[in-house]
Amino acid sequence: MSTADVTLSGVRVARAGRLVLDVPSLVIPGGRTTAVFGPNGAGKTTLLRTIAGLERPVRGTVRLGDHAAPRGPGAVGFAFQRPVFIRGTVRDNLALGLDLQRIAAGDREGRIAEAARECGIAPLLDRPAHQLSGGEAQRVSVARALTLRAPLTLLDEPLSGIDRATRVQLLDDLPGLLRRFAATTVLVTHDRDEAYALADHLIVLAGGRVLAAGPRRALHAAPPNPETAALLGYTVLEADGRTLAVPPGGLVIGAAPAWGRPRIPLTVVAVTDLGHEQRVTAHAGGARVSVPLPAGMEPPAPGAVLYADVVSAVPIIFAANDTIPQPR
Repeated sequence: MSTADVTLSGVRVARAGRLVLDVPSLVIPGGRTTAVFGPNGAGKTTLLRTIAGLERPVRGTVRLGDHAAPRGPGAVGFAFQRPVFIRGTVRDNLALGLDLQRIAAGDREGRIAEAARECGIAPLLDRPAHQLSGGEAQRVSVARALTLRAPLTLLDEPLSGIDRATRVQLLDDLPGLLRRFAATTVLVTHDRDEAYALADHLIVLAGGRVLAAGPRRALHAAPPNPETAALLGYTVLEADGRTLAVPPGGLVIGAAPAWGRPRIPLTVVAVTDLGHEQRVTAHAGGARVSVPLPAGMEPPAPGAVLYADVVSAVPIIFAANDTIPQPR
């Protein structure tokens, strides 16, 4: 399967006169899995539909390599957030895109059998598609996209709306399936753990704008702005005149003194007993934080001031309005 970058230039999408997506420049690397990650209402599905050609921008272009993004039957494999099926069996639904692609009958059946086996839906092939459970429907929807072996595979929330056991299994299976059947994949999720588990490249989206884009490890190690840091699970604090992204466990009450380590006051809001530990909810450095109380320490009253050390943090180097780096 050939691979090529997906490039968006000056893309703007509006609905009812309101701008819902504004992407001046974005490169999605070919041959990789990219997760579009962000809160609900960020514009993630709109971005995916725009790449697929299902949403028409008021301006801007979407290109695959040196050409306009592919359109037409089989050009893009798309698994929608809510699976949509034609009447008939699972096999009929898997065959539809291949029929439109005019794939030879022998090759068509081979592709269906392989995708069904690898996606764990082989026993379902002769079942009416409208009788599937949520988890079964999600697997069939993914399998249908993968049978196309398209230059571009797009998955909209592929793990949403299914039970926990099915979600865990599909989360384990998807990376291998995408490596085998997809050239370039773009998937949407609002779950940070899913994004980290499924993709090696991230696009962080909020309010219809790209906050950051780049390799997952690079973005996590050095978030370029406070908004991205917060979405990636950091607590953003002001300490010693710097903006710091503090990871879980990076703020400790009663830590051993250490030179050069910021110490910040915590104004206690509440103490919660979780059984195995007590946690202090407090205001600190312009943020609301939750920090374990040292074992044996008497719970402080609301309004009391404690001191905590920042034992681990990443400095925010870029301002929120700086040019967004896109390392490759």
